[in-house]
Amino acid sequence: MKIALAQISPKLGDIEQNFRMHIDYIQKAKKKNVELLIFPELSLTGYTLKDMVEEIALDPHTDPLLKKLKGLSHEISFVVGFVEEKEKGLFVNSAAFFSQGKITHIHRKIYLPTYGMFEELKFFGQGKNFHTFPTPFGKAGMLICYDFLHISSSYLLFVGGSELIIAISAAPGRGFSDDEGYASARMWELMGEAVSRFFQSFVIYCNRVGFEDGKSFAGGSFIYNPGGQLVAKSPYVDEDFLVKNIDLEEIRRFRKHRPYRRDEKPEITLEAFKRIVAKYED
Repeated sequence: MKIALAQISPKLGDIEQNFRMHIDYIQKAKKKNVELLIFPELSLTGYTLKDMVEEIALDPHTDPLLKKLKGLSHEISFVVGFVEEKEKGLFVNSAAFFSQGKITHIHRKIYLPTYGMFEELKFFGQGKNFHTFPTPFGKAGMLICYDFLHISSSYLLFVGGSELIIAISAAPGRGFSDDEGYASARMWELMGEAVSRFFQSFVIYCNRVGFEDGKSFAGGSFIYNPGGQLVAKSPYVDEDFLVKNIDLEEIRRFRKHRPYRRDEKPEITLEAFKRIVAKYED
């Protein structure tokens, strides 16, 4: 299958302009026969929204722009990041999977960083679960940014049968590196390598670029195959449209020779977690 990552710089708070940019990339992807296109976290809105959250929140059931995106998903599947008004007055950081003329799944960000430069818990409610869901390409699961840095998130998608782990991100660059880009970029790449190898799934990570509120977003989007091998990577800092063919048969080959999925015992893990949680102390 052919995948594309749209490493873009959304305009903060300008849904109309960002929507037009999404349409442009969708049309570009269709011309290249892309089957799955991934946009970054909060791609329709920008990241440092703060008090704008309420103003730009969308209802996925009724919003006309999302309805137009549904209409475009008959020939191509894509993932979009947006602020969702899940209930009246409850706003969440969401990722929607568009396919076959509808939204087939919405993931709501669970781990909301609120430390240092981050303050998401001030403005967003938390998601409650990780789900795998069917796609035209096999079972998939989605994560948003900080979700991906908790190994338990990908583990839950793994035991749920996920073959594609899609992580969308708005990760700022931090620290200096001897190589091109930021030192923090290596953290994401290490997680991508480990998750793809030991959970034997394609890991597709799409990060944004650009500047907002003094933050420089790092880019460096990537795809790892189910053997932990890097197969495609975007540059740091700059906008990019990365198109790559991947072979879904690699999932079978790697799982056959390294039977981690076959030998996993989630029921034992569950009982161990119950004991650990029962001993938690304040």
